[in-house]
Amino acid sequence: MPNSARARRIALGGLLVGALGGLTASTLTGCGIAPTGVIDAGEPAYGVKAPGKPVPDVQLYFLGPAGLRAASRPAKAAVGPEEAVRLLLEGPNEAERQRGLTNVLPVLPGRITADVRDGEVTLRLPMNAKRLDTPSVSQLVCTAANASVPGSRHPAEVRVNLVGDGVKVGPMVCGGTNAFPLIQAGPSASPSRGPAD
Repeated sequence: MPNSARARRIALGGLLVGALGGLTASTLTGCGIAPTGVIDAGEPAYGVKAPGKPVPDVQLYFLGPAGLRAASRPAKAAVGPEEAVRLLLEGPNEAERQRGLTNVLPVLPGRITADVRDGEVTLRLPMNAKRLDTPSVSQLVCTAANASVPGSRHPAEVRVNLVGDGVKVGPMVCGGTNAFPLIQAGPSASPSRGPAD
């Protein structure tokens, strides 16, 4: 009898819902895991962007246990080289310090400004640019090259100059996690031709 079988299924479903409704949260969590309070897991998420649009961020380069490392921070809009270097000089935040990142740049007697044009950044330092050690140069060059630079070039193709006290270092490029002098190819020598036959 189809009607009696259907009635039994409905009655069984009602009993099951009633039984589950009477269970408490402690009965349902019988796996041996004790409830915990709120756990602080770092900085909160930083806003939601429209689908298809990348969330802007800024890449700062600090020194870590295994060399120069990038630290990505969220930003509300694109960050240019001067602002990125200013954030770099403020040093790593708490989460970055927990990763073992540190700032090796010396305390500067003034601010760093940036002149920016297509694919090139000139950082103007309040000191002799040649007095910076290699990790400090790499921090500045890689941070500036990975900022928002006009010209839509890949960060590894952005030329960065350091100028201070009438001394210029560069152009430099960021090759992954280190700064390197830009090697420009000279004019290619064409093979000499012999007399025509």
